[in-house]
Amino acid sequence: MDSLSDLLTRIRNGVKAKKREVNIPASRLGVEVVRLLKEEGYIRNFKVIDDKKQGVLNVTLKYTEENRNVISGLKRISKPGCRVYCTKDSVPKVLDGLGLVIVSTSRGVMTGRACEERGTGGEVLCGVW
Repeated sequence: MDSLSDLLTRIRNGVKAKKREVNIPASRLGVEVVRLLKEEGYIRNFKVIDDKKQGVLNVTLKYTEENRNVISGLKRISKPGCRVYCTKDSVPKVLDGLGLVIVSTSRGVMTGRACEERGTGGEVLCGVW
């Protein structure tokens, strides 16, 4: 099973169900993606809980004062059956730059904006808006 697709699906389902928190099996890639979502303001907080096995990633979702979702959508771009890569000049944009693209590079997992600034490309993991 694809751990990143599982993470995105659990967050998507939690947002649609208006859940406050979502628990996801932890992975290194998942922790980095959730860290970027927190830095960009899409989620409130996260923590990794050690359960003597794989670990659990506890994500606290973020809503506005009117109880609206901060995350409108999540989409997995590069899938195990069809990988999508970008160069430093062709980093894709979500909603003409209003959304967030997460890219896995040789320098670590970073946003599309950071890839453009640092001049690196990589595998386009997902888009968030």
